[in-house]
Amino acid sequence: MARQSISFTKPNDEWLKEQVDNKEYASKSELVNDLIRQARKQQVQIDWIQAKLEKAENSGFTTDSKEQILSKSKSLLNG
Repeated sequence: MARQSISFTKPNDEWLKEQVDNKEYASKSELVNDLIRQARKQQVQIDWIQAKLEKAENSGFTTDSKEQILSKSKSLLNG
């Protein structure tokens, strides 16, 4: 495993220490690796959704922009 040296802001460092102290994680390294795994997984999901949106937008199904579709969806949800 590659070894890195990184710096954290005081609030972030305190939060990391708190997670380790509460036995949520064995070390700050374990926690940071878990956060990175979660971020990578989330990015995969975002990329998948974005690809689906682009495919739908390019299919000619609608001429509305992403912003227009979002606006219409929000107005339907809000009644």
